[in-house]
Amino acid sequence: MKTQAIKKPAHTFTVRPNLPNYEAARARFSWADVYKDLDGLPGGVGLNIAHEAVDRHADGPLRDCVAIRWLSPDDTVREFTYAHLKRLTNRFANLLKTLDIQRGDRICTLCDRIPDLYIAALGTFKYGGVFCPLFSAFGPEPVFQRLSRSRAAVLITTERLFALKVAGFRHRLPHLKYVLLTDADRHVGPDTLSLPRLFDGASDRFSIPPTDPNDMAILHFTSGTTGFPKGAVHVHDAVRVHYITGKYVLDLRPGDIFWCTADPGWVTGTAYGIIAPLVCGVTSIVDGGDFDAGRWFRILESQKVTVWYTAPTAIRRLMRTASEALRQHDLSRLRHICSVGEPLAADAVRWGSDVLGHPIHDTWWQTENGGIMIANYPSAEIRPGSMGLPLPGIEAAIVRKPDGKTAEVVTEPDVTGHLALRSGWPSMFRGYLGENEKYAKSFSGDWYLSGDLARRDADGYFWFVGRGDDIIKTSGHMVGPFEVESVLTEHPAVAEAGVIGLPDPMLGERVAAFVSLRPGMTPDAALHRDILGFARKRLGPAVAPREIVFQEILPKNRAGKVMRRLLKARRLGLPQGDTSTPE
Repeated sequence: MKTQAIKKPAHTFTVRPNLPNYEAARARFSWADVYKDLDGLPGGVGLNIAHEAVDRHADGPLRDCVAIRWLSPDDTVREFTYAHLKRLTNRFANLLKTLDIQRGDRICTLCDRIPDLYIAALGTFKYGGVFCPLFSAFGPEPVFQRLSRSRAAVLITTERLFALKVAGFRHRLPHLKYVLLTDADRHVGPDTLSLPRLFDGASDRFSIPPTDPNDMAILHFTSGTTGFPKGAVHVHDAVRVHYITGKYVLDLRPGDIFWCTADPGWVTGTAYGIIAPLVCGVTSIVDGGDFDAGRWFRILESQKVTVWYTAPTAIRRLMRTASEALRQHDLSRLRHICSVGEPLAADAVRWGSDVLGHPIHDTWWQTENGGIMIANYPSAEIRPGSMGLPLPGIEAAIVRKPDGKTAEVVTEPDVTGHLALRSGWPSMFRGYLGENEKYAKSFSGDWYLSGDLARRDADGYFWFVGRGDDIIKTSGHMVGPFEVESVLTEHPAVAEAGVIGLPDPMLGERVAAFVSLRPGMTPDAALHRDILGFARKRLGPAVAPREIVFQEILPKNRAGKVMRRLLKARRLGLPQGDTSTPE
């Protein structure tokens, strides 16, 4: 079964797409050939993300081109050319050396989208550290879990975020050597330092040391269903996927103005908000403001954005804006729009075509993948609601329930099964930090198991069906129910908690919690508000439940584990399936 395809009108592209023929490119593609488009470090001493993203352009014809244009919340504009960005990232690398930070140490950021975050990321790559971004919207508990599990050596943050979310547990982080405050004009203590002062004293000359392509470069945390967040390890060789997806999927080319709306705390914001556009030599827009439909359309117009990468949640919000108001903006420079984070509904694809003048191209990938794996391409027809076709160099398949050793590939079309990718692509995660057993369970033979259920139609297009586990996708964020349940049960009134995702027309899914109370507690409105506030303060708005349901007894299996699937089925009035195992 398939929906009616949208074929590209002749006027959609004024230039020939980088991927003019999908089948031809797939047939001749080789990951080894991608190295030919990249420099490698001078002297043949390896591959480093920062060299490919910054230095090779700064030392070439793009040196005076704008690499990053930052828009502050009050519309102040700061521009960083590739040459300027090279000097600033050199300074950051040198200050890490001054602080005696070791190669391989984790450098975490807890910032809004400010220039210091982007400079720190690229400077960390240069130095040989490991960049680990955290969402500024996280509450203290998620921040502590990630700083602790990463064994962070350095945290870059603001005075406000440090006071609100870190200071209270700083003493519980023995590996955290330094906190660098981006907005402090003086050093606060021997290990709480002013980043501007360190910057002023650092040299802007730095030679990137030899970097093996398999050296660890990025640590991104992803949620789990039965434990705390897992740190997915990525290496410098991932830059090959960042480059080729920027070229083939986003269709980036020099002269483009590209805007990825994702925060670097989400893997998209690192891969496509920092690395891919710079590797492709374009100007990247970074907006430091919050979402506002009017502001976003003013940015698209005033910045003459040509390629736009955003999320379904944002698209759904924009769809609520009157079409006539949108048409008042001149978006004539915009030629390509992509979406990521959760399945994009067919009506949103068509809305883009009708209102923005371009259909929206959905893409699929995960934190573990490191880059786009399946996409709707600029030169191919779009099947609204589909994930699209695998990237050249990627083998995707539907497999029957695997046993951990072998995966049976489904060859017939339109059969729902587990979406799997044959391992070996350059940006594939190389482990969960310190959790080898969990990493091994992510594979069945040569196949990486995504955890998503999907089907493949007769023409090779993939269609998302649902999650095969309890992970909740809300506003593009992956929320692990265990992390939320653990905090809820710390409330003095809560005995047990079960957390699920419920369908939401704006968020995709909203986090809902079912709680049973301790003896003597009254399930009234005041306690409801108190638990919601407790969760929001501890977890932050991106993770905390939006709905609390009091329930005297939660369904559990014979091992005592709360059965989330029964909570969800009962809440939505769905078939409950096998109910022989609940206690």
